[in-house]
Amino acid sequence: MQTAYTVLILLMLVGISRLVARVIPIPLPLVQIAAGAILAWPSLGLHVALDPELFLFLFLPPLLFADGWRMPKRDLWRLRGSILMLAVGLVLFTVVGAGYFIHWLLPSIALPVAFALAAVLSPTDAVAVSAIAQDKLPTPLMRILQGEALMNDASGLVTFKFALAAAVTGYFSLAEASVTFVLVAIGGLALGVALSWLVGRLRRWMIARGWDDPATHVVFMLLLPFAAYVLAERLGASGILAAVAAGMMQSWLDLLPRQTSTRLLNRSVWSLLEFAFNGLIFLLLGLQLPDIIKAVTSHEASLWPTLAYRLFDVVCIFLVLVVLRFVWVQSTWRFIGRLRRWRGKDTITLVPTARSCWLLTVGGVRGAVTLAGVMSVPLLLSAGQDFPERDLLIFIAAGVILLSLLAACIALPLLLRGVERSSDEALRKEVREVWRRTAEAAIRALEAEEVSEPAAPPADAAQAALAAELKAQIMAEYRHQLDTYNDSAEAQVQAQQLDQLERRLRIRGLRAQRLELYDLRRHHHIGDEVLREILSELDLNEANLGHGR
Repeated sequence: MQTAYTVLILLMLVGISRLVARVIPIPLPLVQIAAGAILAWPSLGLHVALDPELFLFLFLPPLLFADGWRMPKRDLWRLRGSILMLAVGLVLFTVVGAGYFIHWLLPSIALPVAFALAAVLSPTDAVAVSAIAQDKLPTPLMRILQGEALMNDASGLVTFKFALAAAVTGYFSLAEASVTFVLVAIGGLALGVALSWLVGRLRRWMIARGWDDPATHVVFMLLLPFAAYVLAERLGASGILAAVAAGMMQSWLDLLPRQTSTRLLNRSVWSLLEFAFNGLIFLLLGLQLPDIIKAVTSHEASLWPTLAYRLFDVVCIFLVLVVLRFVWVQSTWRFIGRLRRWRGKDTITLVPTARSCWLLTVGGVRGAVTLAGVMSVPLLLSAGQDFPERDLLIFIAAGVILLSLLAACIALPLLLRGVERSSDEALRKEVREVWRRTAEAAIRALEAEEVSEPAAPPADAAQAALAAELKAQIMAEYRHQLDTYNDSAEAQVQAQQLDQLERRLRIRGLRAQRLELYDLRRHHHIGDEVLREILSELDLNEANLGHGR
């Protein structure tokens, strides 16, 4: 029962931390880390022992799957050059540069282990950056950071696994590792896409036979990232890349017919899961901090001098990571800018180049993936032999995460002063055009539709008249949509006023229905099943009007 109590307490703290972050102007990850550290205080004494392999398997696949699912694919392709230079080139640059520096600074850490630590410090966390920037970051830069976080999660962790294997076996060949890396990466991507496609085909087959229960389909999609990860790992491919590829593929398969309810439920479930898992990871980091500090200083005679030296090491490693990132961003940003100008394309962002480089540098916040990766370092190198400096590796990773969050909290608001967020007018124009075209398609379909069924009795004039009236009413609604998305400013203002009036009237009617429903239930005129069914429909209608409560 103790484990169950601990899980419930942590989940409760995830929710409370979100409320606290709304009141206190501190990023949510820092609030959750602080909450975990308070819980681990000796007076409270909450302790959670983590199994490294279970930690990696439980948290990474669903988080990477969700990142792949939600990443805007068109922006990912449009900014592919900048994203790949950061997600692949910067990872390798960081592994080499930071790896040699860590080994020089801390000779007790072997070079392969230093490369592994540098690799696990490479992945960034776009969710934390978004929480700190509060949607003030220019859209192109935010998309670059999101794409980098999606791709470097995979490239950094795959590189981490290779370096870790070299540390365990004591053997490393660059040529062999390069070929293996490509095969493992391609195999993981192919397996993720194939498995996601098979699940899509299975769901389509189920829907065709009427098996379209939303809960069943959502369970299949919840299991998909774990299945992709396990299958790829068993076949010697990258489970991390398989989870990412499955998520990206699933975003296209999510458009199956007769799945509106499933999509609504699925989005809600995944939003909850992603929020809970991200929160749990940072809470667990806070819970581990006292044990991490104790493990690092346990072999030394004095606590504070040793802790001060270790903190100095963390600061030095963090500064080197910042310098390496800035040098790489500055170089590649100028190269890509010149290349785009030479090809006659527009610039990536209207923000000045120097500020863009600093925003991308400070925006490289480390987070959940770094912690999950370093926690997966094995406890033993071989039978009876502890993994060298495992506690120190975790201490450095935790310190870098905290420093990157603090640096972003301080620097991003300063850098974003006077920066206007890029206009979304092009996106709004595209949305209006899509609504206009879909409304026109609906009107054309209704005009081509026969009012009465061919098999209906011709003498039933009342039914035909009623069907014609209903058809005219539906077509009028679609014509109203065309007026709503008219480019004329006066037409838009008039349509918006009519929309507000109609929405107010419809909401008034829906709430009157709900009150009557409550009264009927209170007087025992209807049962719980009828109440739930009708109340669900009323809530959905009100939510569609944007006033669900």
